[in-house]
Amino acid sequence: MITDSTFVKRVFEMGEDQLNKVVQALLANEKFVGAVQAIVNNSLKAKGVLDKNLRIALSAMSLPTVSDVDNLRGKLDELDQAIQRIEKAVSQIAAEEARRGTGDKRA
Repeated sequence: MITDSTFVKRVFEMGEDQLNKVVQALLANEKFVGAVQAIVNNSLKAKGVLDKNLRIALSAMSLPTVSDVDNLRGKLDELDQAIQRIEKAVSQIAAEEARRGTGDKRA
């Protein structure tokens, strides 16, 4: 295979060495690092503005956001648990009344 040859391996190693040198030079340059940080900060700010405007638009259209749906899902889970507790209590009461009714008929 071509990739097994030592020549190809040396070329790749030289390319990696050159790439490492370029990356190190860029990271040592304060202007480059500052520019990258500014780009990242501006991107995060733009995302924040976009998210805010999207929430406003969804609200204006009376459409729920993901957090609205998550909150509703949590409330529905709580309601489901409450219904299960009520069903369990009703079943226990019905079982108790059935036992009492059976006991009264024998006496």
